[in-house]
Amino acid sequence: MDAMTTEASSRRVLLAAPRGYCAGVDRAVITVEKALEQYGAPVYVRKQIVHNKYVVQTLEKKGAVFVEETEEVPENAIVIFSAHGVAPVVHEEADRRKLASIDATCPLVTKVHREAVRYANEDYDILLIGHEGHEEVIGTMGEAPERTHLVDGPGDVAGLDVRDENKVVWLSQTTLSVDETMETVDALKDRFPNLLSPPSDDICYATQNRQTAIKQIAAEADLVVVVGSRNSSNSIRLVEVALQAGAGAAHLVDFADEIDEAWLEGVRTVGVTSGASVPEILVDGVLEWLAARGFGDVSVVTATEEHIQFSLPKELRRDLRAEAAAGESA
Repeated sequence: MDAMTTEASSRRVLLAAPRGYCAGVDRAVITVEKALEQYGAPVYVRKQIVHNKYVVQTLEKKGAVFVEETEEVPENAIVIFSAHGVAPVVHEEADRRKLASIDATCPLVTKVHREAVRYANEDYDILLIGHEGHEEVIGTMGEAPERTHLVDGPGDVAGLDVRDENKVVWLSQTTLSVDETMETVDALKDRFPNLLSPPSDDICYATQNRQTAIKQIAAEADLVVVVGSRNSSNSIRLVEVALQAGAGAAHLVDFADEIDEAWLEGVRTVGVTSGASVPEILVDGVLEWLAARGFGDVSVVTATEEHIQFSLPKELRRDLRAEAAAGESA
């Protein structure tokens, strides 16, 4: 075996599992597709349905119209709210404009909204760990704006001003780094010894599983490629987690053609994963790109199995059922 063959045979890809679509993203994307089939184009979507450039472009080609605010939707039209959730005022605006709204908020985000309402009703100050300006954070804070304080990392803890230090609870955005969130929680507990925790983790199962999976391969990887968009919180966290877990380098790309060949210099092992809003076709593109450059040996490293599924939004289920019943009686 010559030196060049030996070099090629030592190149490998470690492919993280689970990766890609979570149940909430799958539900949201199918919601838009089914709404287009059921009602015809155009169907309006407030904000990006999920934070992925390819998914948005694909749905636009099918007739979805993405808008920033509800007021951009024509009266009496159909509007779908994204997987990240919206504040109550957005629902009120949709009602005022006589819009038929379909709420594609991920059920795990809805859970955090309900916790915010519950603790606000019990007169707690809510310390919401999350990133300022993220759509999910804006929606959750909108449930109880007068009771909610945003905590964007441990550095925000010292400046918090609450009404009663014995009546505070922490909640979190669902797509954060687990380790970094717990650092913030520890800082909050130091400041507020009687801090209440939510009944169960707010960081969603898919975010946690994808971080666990990338940790398992990062230390062996000279390079980690995370497929995901730059406005995707959970994808950005995967890059950070990979580096913290020992990856030689880690980069975020939307598509394979964004990979820089210079990244492969001196690299023998490439780790590959994708964020929770990324379709598998984009990962396949990265694997093909790597295979064409000698990285054809792919091993899947499985951290856990995922079997969670969510039913479609109730408004859409109702109309699909009605159509099916009408078809049976015809």
